[in-house]
Amino acid sequence: MEPSNFTLLIIIGSVAGILSGMLGLGGAVVIIPATVLLLGYSQQMAQGTTLMMMVLPVGAMAVYQYYQKGMVDVKAAVIMAVFFFIGGYLGAKIATAISAELLQKLFAVLLIIIAIKTFFVSTA
Repeated sequence: MEPSNFTLLIIIGSVAGILSGMLGLGGAVVIIPATVLLLGYSQQMAQGTTLMMMVLPVGAMAVYQYYQKGMVDVKAAVIMAVFFFIGGYLGAKIATAISAELLQKLFAVLLIIIAIKTFFVSTA
């Protein structure tokens, strides 16, 4: 690994960690685009690497802070985790069977939809 890539990985991980703890985002919104655009990863490589990173307890300290303040619905998290596990397997089967170009376009469309909805729909 080149020293410049090592430095970029540190920066990407740090920014994603801060944004994850602060805003609840990181993997899809920060790490995947950053590894594709800055490190030249294919969409599949970026997604696979991000998923592996998330297998480790990267969110444990952030979750602990939220949990201490009573801001974690443990039952909901467990239910979602079970189906995330199953869905992750099925999604990976699909993602590795289609072209990187199509996958990247689907990813971009989803981010645009989320951004538009988040910008225009008030939840307060």
